[in-house]
This record gives sequence, structure tokens and C-alpha cells, in this order.
Amino acid sequence: MAMKILVSAGETSGDRYAAELVLELRRRLPDAEFFGSAGPLMREAGVEPIIRSESLAVVGLLEVVRHIPRIYGEFKTLMREIKKRQPDFAILTDSPDFHIRVAAKLKPLGVPVVWYVAPQFWAWRQWRVHKFRRLVSFLLCIFPFEQKFFREHGVVTTYVGHPLADAPVSTTTREEHCTRHNLDPSLPIVALLPGSRRGESARHIPHVLSAVDLIAAQKPSNFVLAASNATGAEFFRERISAQNVRIVENDTQNLLRFADVALVASGTATVEAALQGAPMVVFYRVSWSTWLLGKPLVKTPYYSMVNLLANREIVPELIQSDCTGDRLAAAALRLLTQPEEQRRMKADLSEVRQNLAGAAPAATKAAEEICRRIESLAS
Repeated sequence: MAMKILVSAGETSGDRYAAELVLELRRRLPDAEFFGSAGPLMREAGVEPIIRSESLAVVGLLEVVRHIPRIYGEFKTLMREIKKRQPDFAILTDSPDFHIRVAAKLKPLGVPVVWYVAPQFWAWRQWRVHKFRRLVSFLLCIFPFEQKFFREHGVVTTYVGHPLADAPVSTTTREEHCTRHNLDPSLPIVALLPGSRRGESARHIPHVLSAVDLIAAQKPSNFVLAASNATGAEFFRERISAQNVRIVENDTQNLLRFADVALVASGTATVEAALQGAPMVVFYRVSWSTWLLGKPLVKTPYYSMVNLLANREIVPELIQSDCTGDRLAAAALRLLTQPEEQRRMKADLSEVRQNLAGAAPAATKAAEEICRRIESLAS
């Protein structure tokens, strides 16, 4: 009988990481059946979508409230199929608020839970790690400092490296990139990454566009916005009438490789920018109710993963009230007009990149660890 594996993701990045892992597992377990909460990349990798992970991508303590009935409906749909199929084990990827509830239901069913991409309990609401320890068989983390934190809290943890560090190096030249997107090769490139979810992007767009106008007035540039799979380019076209902003899809790696500066919403995209060596300004906004409720729970000195990995501020962070068009533009212009600042940041980002690179691809190491533990459970 074929092994049945539940795979679940709830974010754009989680979809990507889980899809890469499934492809590696298929090489080792060719007869296995994969089903669960799947995004577009997981579906391409052969995961049967009981629900679509795009429906779970919501940010904010209070913003999620109005989505609870729909998300709970998706949860029940997934759980009905889990009880029907009785998977041999489960791989839950990130999205802790949703997946801890899934893990709690899997526990009494006797389904071992592999958690891929650690929840950021080290950053806020640390008490959740105790429940996490009881529900999860083992954790595969993608940042080096996470292994120490979770092991100290009794969670069986293995660091496998960051999946983004394994992306193949593009051979596209800057000239080819400019031609492809109708950019002026004589002007700097300013990359705009307002977020991978529609809600956060909608909050950020007015401030980013304000910054674009201010930057353009002082430093004519190519302004290029990267649309994620979850948002899609049309979402931005409906909201952006500015003729000087290009919207691109499926070319974020090259955009960041050639960017002279990037305005990046805090999240996975900051790591992607760091790996491509893009000098950046990090920003983020949530609703004021979420900010006031959540800020006392945050226990880290920085908000961006780049600064957390470096253990110092190497990129500016413009969070909440600091996230304005004026401040975004001022920080970007410093990098565009001061070559020494740009060189310094690139050198610092190179250190971060070296810390994330592993000897083997993260998905390969994760698949090997999962298969090893499957064998130990079977013996």
C-alpha cells in the first residue's frame, strides 16, 4: 500500500519550500501519495489540493477575525479528509496559527508531525513553544540560530539550511533584463516589493508610490514592482496608474540581482534580497489595533530577518509610523547617491548570504532527515 503523506502550507514562501521538499521526497518515495493544503507550486509538484493555501494567507491579530469563518471552514474540510485517509505522517510548513490546530487534531490520531520552517516563537509569544513541543515529532528549521532556541526548549530540531540559498544562479545579464522589461539601462533600478499577500500590499502601496514620486524628482530611476504568485500582477495594475512603475511577474530573482536599491516589505523577501546582494530598505505596516496589541509581545531587537541574522542593523527598518513615503524615499536616496553606503551594505549582505548557504540543498537535507526518521519509526 502506498504511503499517504499530508503536506500543508499556508503562505507563498511555504508553498515554495514545501513543493521543493515534495519533489525530493518523490525521488526517495516514488509510490507515496501527497495531499493537503497546497499552493500553485505544490500542486505542480503533485500534491492533491484538498484546500488551496492561498485562502489561508492573512496577516494581523485583528485582521484575521473577519476571515475566521472561512478559514475554519477550510480547516474542517482538511480535517475531514485527514480522518478519511489516515495519513502515515504529516509535513506542516510554517503558518503556526493554522497548523498548530492541525497538529493538535493529528496527535490523537497517532500521525507523526514533521514541522518544516520553524515558527518564530523566539521573536514573540514564546510560551507557545511548550504546546508545540508536545504536538510535533521533530522540527526542520531554516535559520541557524533557531536550532539552539528550540533544542533548549526540548524540541527535537535539525537545521537544514535556507531553501532560498539553493536557487540556481541566473545567467541573465543586466542588459537582457532591461530589454525584457523595457527599462532604461542608463538609469538605476529601484525594486519595489510591497508584500506577498494582498492585504499587506494594499496597506503599503500608497506609501511606496509616494516614495517613488519623491525619488524620481531627485534621482530619475527605473521603478519595478515584483508581483508575487499570491497577489498577481493584475492586483497591482488595478491600483497603480503611475506610468513610471513597471510591474513584473516571475522574475524577482533577476530584479533583485540588478537592483541598485530595493524597498522591501519585512518578511521572506528580505532574505531573498540579501541572497541577491540587493541594498535595501525594509518597511512594514499593520493596523494600529494589531500594532498596539502585538508590540508588547515582540522580544527581538530587530524586525527584519536580515538584521536578526547579522545580529546588528545592516539595513534600515521603517516600521509602522516610520513607514512613510518621505522616510522611504530619504533612505533609498542615501543608497542611490552615496556609493560608499551601498558598498558597505553589499559587504554586510554578503556575510549574511554566506551564513545561510549550506553544503547541500535544504530540501535535500530535509528529505533525507524525514526518510531517516520514517525508517526509525517503522523499525
